Amino acid sequence: MRDRSRRGGVLRDLRRLFLLALAVTLAWGGGLVWFAGDIPREEGAGADQARRTDAVVVLTGGSHRLTTGLRLLEDGLGRKLFVSGVYDGVDVQELLRVVRQTPGHLECCIVLGYAADSTLGNASETAGWMREQGYRSLRLVTANYHMRRSLLEFRLAMPDIEVVPHPVAPPNVRLEDWWLRPGTASLIVNEYNKYLAVLLRSLLEDSRQS
Repeated sequence: MRDRSRRGGVLRDLRRLFLLALAVTLAWGGGLVWFAGDIPREEGAGADQARRTDAVVVLTGGSHRLTTGLRLLEDGLGRKLFVSGVYDGVDVQELLRVVRQTPGHLECCIVLGYAADSTLGNASETAGWMREQGYRSLRLVTANYHMRRSLLEFRLAMPDIEVVPHPVAPPNVRLEDWWLRPGTASLIVNEYNKYLAVLLRSLLEDSRQS
Protein backbone atom coordinates (compact mmCIF):
# COMPACT_ATOMS: atom_id res chain seq x y z
CA MET A 1 0.00 0.00 0.00
CA ARG A 2 2.80 2.38 0.92
CA ASP A 3 4.72 1.50 -2.24
CA ARG A 4 1.63 2.22 -4.32
CA SER A 5 1.08 5.55 -2.55
CA ARG A 6 4.76 6.45 -2.97
CA ARG A 7 4.65 5.62 -6.69
CA GLY A 8 1.50 7.70 -7.06
CA GLY A 9 3.24 10.65 -5.38
CA VAL A 10 6.27 10.34 -7.64
CA LEU A 11 4.03 10.20 -10.73
CA ARG A 12 2.15 13.31 -9.57
CA ASP A 13 5.43 15.14 -9.04
CA LEU A 14 6.68 14.09 -12.46
CA ARG A 15 3.41 15.21 -14.04
CA ARG A 16 3.69 18.61 -12.35
CA LEU A 17 7.31 18.96 -13.51
CA PHE A 18 6.32 18.03 -17.05
CA LEU A 19 3.46 20.54 -17.09
CA LEU A 20 5.74 23.24 -15.66
CA ALA A 21 8.43 22.51 -18.25
CA LEU A 22 5.81 22.57 -21.00
CA ALA A 23 4.41 25.91 -19.79
CA VAL A 24 7.91 27.44 -19.62
CA THR A 25 8.75 26.13 -23.10
CA LEU A 26 5.51 27.49 -24.58
CA ALA A 27 6.04 30.87 -22.90
CA TRP A 28 9.65 31.00 -24.13
CA GLY A 29 8.58 30.03 -27.66
CA GLY A 30 5.75 32.58 -27.73
CA GLY A 31 8.14 35.26 -26.52
CA LEU A 32 10.64 34.33 -29.22
CA VAL A 33 7.99 34.67 -31.94
CA TRP A 34 7.04 38.10 -30.55
CA PHE A 35 10.70 39.16 -30.27
CA ALA A 36 11.54 38.16 -33.85
CA GLY A 37 8.37 39.74 -35.24
CA ASP A 38 9.11 43.01 -33.42
CA ILE A 39 12.61 43.44 -34.92
CA PRO A 40 12.55 46.56 -37.15
CA ARG A 41 12.82 45.66 -40.82
CA GLU A 42 14.07 49.05 -42.07
CA GLU A 43 16.74 51.50 -40.96
CA GLY A 44 15.47 54.07 -38.50
CA ALA A 45 12.09 52.35 -38.15
CA GLY A 46 10.18 53.72 -35.19
CA ALA A 47 12.47 56.75 -34.83
CA ASP A 48 11.62 60.39 -35.42
CA GLN A 49 13.90 60.93 -38.41
CA ALA A 50 14.09 64.71 -37.90
CA ARG A 51 14.52 64.58 -34.11
CA ARG A 52 17.74 66.30 -33.02
CA THR A 53 19.48 64.88 -29.95
CA ASP A 54 22.54 66.03 -28.04
CA ALA A 55 24.57 63.04 -29.24
CA VAL A 56 24.55 60.20 -31.73
CA VAL A 57 25.84 56.99 -30.12
CA VAL A 58 27.05 54.07 -32.23
CA LEU A 59 27.73 50.64 -30.77
CA THR A 60 30.55 48.99 -32.70
CA GLY A 61 29.90 45.73 -34.49
CA GLY A 62 29.47 46.57 -38.17
CA SER A 63 30.48 49.17 -40.75
CA HIS A 64 26.81 49.94 -41.52
CA ARG A 65 26.39 51.25 -37.99
CA LEU A 66 29.38 53.59 -38.35
CA THR A 67 28.28 54.81 -41.77
CA THR A 68 24.81 55.53 -40.41
CA GLY A 69 26.19 57.33 -37.36
CA LEU A 70 28.43 59.54 -39.48
CA ARG A 71 25.57 60.39 -41.81
CA LEU A 72 23.35 61.35 -38.87
CA LEU A 73 26.13 63.56 -37.49
CA GLU A 74 26.65 65.20 -40.88
CA ASP A 75 22.90 65.81 -41.13
CA GLY A 76 23.06 67.76 -37.88
CA LEU A 77 20.99 65.32 -35.81
CA GLY A 78 23.55 65.37 -32.99
CA ARG A 79 26.30 67.67 -31.72
CA LYS A 80 28.80 64.83 -31.36
CA LEU A 81 29.17 61.21 -32.38
CA PHE A 82 30.24 58.82 -29.63
CA VAL A 83 31.44 55.39 -30.77
CA SER A 84 31.37 52.92 -27.90
CA GLY A 85 33.35 49.68 -27.74
CA VAL A 86 36.23 50.60 -30.07
CA TYR A 87 39.25 48.30 -30.09
CA ASP A 88 42.43 49.67 -28.53
CA GLY A 89 44.68 51.27 -31.11
CA VAL A 90 41.92 52.52 -33.39
CA ASP A 91 41.85 56.31 -33.77
CA VAL A 92 39.38 58.68 -35.39
CA GLN A 93 41.24 58.97 -38.72
CA GLU A 94 41.49 55.20 -39.07
CA LEU A 95 37.79 54.89 -38.26
CA LEU A 96 36.91 57.44 -40.92
CA ARG A 97 39.04 55.59 -43.48
CA VAL A 98 37.18 52.38 -42.67
CA VAL A 99 33.89 54.01 -43.64
CA ARG A 100 35.43 55.90 -46.59
CA GLN A 101 35.10 59.40 -45.18
CA THR A 102 37.77 62.07 -45.70
CA PRO A 103 39.87 62.39 -42.50
CA GLY A 104 39.28 65.78 -40.90
CA HIS A 105 35.81 66.31 -42.37
CA LEU A 106 33.98 65.25 -39.20
CA GLU A 107 36.96 64.43 -37.02
CA CYS A 108 36.45 67.24 -34.49
CA CYS A 109 33.01 65.95 -33.51
CA ILE A 110 33.80 62.24 -33.07
CA VAL A 111 34.71 60.71 -29.72
CA LEU A 112 35.83 57.10 -29.32
CA GLY A 113 35.18 54.97 -26.26
CA TYR A 114 37.59 52.09 -25.62
CA ALA A 115 36.32 50.74 -22.29
CA ALA A 116 33.31 48.64 -23.33
CA ASP A 117 33.42 45.00 -24.41
CA SER A 118 29.70 44.17 -24.01
CA THR A 119 26.31 45.85 -24.30
CA LEU A 120 26.30 46.41 -20.55
CA GLY A 121 29.73 48.01 -20.93
CA ASN A 122 28.47 50.16 -23.82
CA ALA A 123 25.65 51.49 -21.62
CA SER A 124 27.97 52.19 -18.67
CA GLU A 125 30.63 53.84 -20.85
CA THR A 126 28.07 56.00 -22.66
CA ALA A 127 26.38 57.02 -19.39
CA GLY A 128 29.70 58.30 -18.04
CA TRP A 129 30.44 60.24 -21.22
CA MET A 130 26.93 61.75 -21.32
CA ARG A 131 27.35 62.96 -17.73
CA GLU A 132 30.72 64.51 -18.58
CA GLN A 133 29.21 66.37 -21.53
CA GLY A 134 26.07 67.41 -19.66
CA TYR A 135 23.94 65.89 -22.42
CA ARG A 136 20.31 64.90 -21.89
CA SER A 137 19.39 63.01 -25.06
CA LEU A 138 20.96 60.59 -27.53
CA ARG A 139 20.14 58.72 -30.72
CA LEU A 140 21.23 55.10 -30.38
CA VAL A 141 22.54 53.36 -33.51
CA THR A 142 22.93 49.59 -33.45
CA ALA A 143 21.72 46.53 -35.39
CA ASN A 144 17.96 45.98 -35.51
CA TYR A 145 18.12 42.59 -33.75
CA HIS A 146 20.31 44.13 -31.01
CA MET A 147 18.17 47.23 -30.41
CA ARG A 148 15.68 45.97 -27.81
CA ARG A 149 18.40 44.67 -25.46
CA SER A 150 20.50 47.80 -26.01
CA LEU A 151 17.58 50.08 -25.18
CA LEU A 152 16.92 48.16 -21.97
CA GLU A 153 20.60 48.36 -20.90
CA PHE A 154 20.78 52.08 -21.75
CA ARG A 155 17.58 52.91 -19.87
CA LEU A 156 18.82 50.99 -16.84
CA ALA A 157 22.17 52.79 -16.94
CA MET A 158 20.74 56.29 -17.52
CA PRO A 159 17.01 56.48 -16.71
CA ASP A 160 17.08 60.29 -16.85
CA ILE A 161 18.39 60.40 -20.45
CA GLU A 162 16.09 60.39 -23.49
CA VAL A 163 17.12 57.57 -25.85
CA VAL A 164 15.88 57.67 -29.46
CA PRO A 165 16.37 54.28 -31.17
CA HIS A 166 17.81 54.25 -34.69
CA PRO A 167 18.09 50.60 -35.80
CA VAL A 168 20.30 49.55 -38.70
CA ALA A 169 19.31 46.56 -40.83
CA PRO A 170 22.42 44.44 -41.62
CA PRO A 171 22.10 42.99 -45.15
CA ASN A 172 23.35 39.58 -44.03
CA VAL A 173 20.55 39.18 -41.45
CA ARG A 174 17.49 38.17 -43.47
CA LEU A 175 14.38 38.29 -41.33
CA GLU A 176 11.88 36.83 -43.81
CA ASP A 177 11.34 33.19 -42.84
CA TRP A 178 14.16 33.58 -40.33
CA TRP A 179 13.42 30.17 -38.76
CA LEU A 180 14.45 28.51 -42.05
CA ARG A 181 17.85 30.25 -42.05
CA PRO A 182 20.19 28.56 -39.51
CA GLY A 183 22.55 31.53 -39.17
CA THR A 184 19.79 34.10 -38.64
CA ALA A 185 17.78 31.77 -36.41
CA SER A 186 20.77 31.14 -34.17
CA LEU A 187 21.49 34.88 -33.99
CA ILE A 188 17.90 35.75 -33.04
CA VAL A 189 17.56 32.97 -30.44
CA ASN A 190 20.87 33.96 -28.86
CA GLU A 191 19.87 37.63 -28.77
CA TYR A 192 16.45 36.78 -27.34
CA ASN A 193 18.02 34.76 -24.51
CA LYS A 194 20.40 37.62 -23.72
CA TYR A 195 17.46 40.04 -23.69
CA LEU A 196 15.60 37.79 -21.24
CA ALA A 197 18.67 37.72 -18.98
CA VAL A 198 18.84 41.54 -18.93
CA LEU A 199 15.08 41.76 -18.34
CA LEU A 200 15.37 39.36 -15.39
CA ARG A 201 18.25 41.39 -13.97
CA SER A 202 16.21 44.59 -14.26
CA LEU A 203 13.23 42.98 -12.49
CA LEU A 204 15.48 41.76 -9.67
CA GLU A 205 16.98 45.24 -9.31
CA ASP A 206 13.49 46.78 -9.17
CA SER A 207 12.40 44.28 -6.50
CA ARG A 208 15.44 45.12 -4.36
CA GLN A 209 14.73 48.85 -4.59
CA SER A 210 11.01 48.51 -3.73
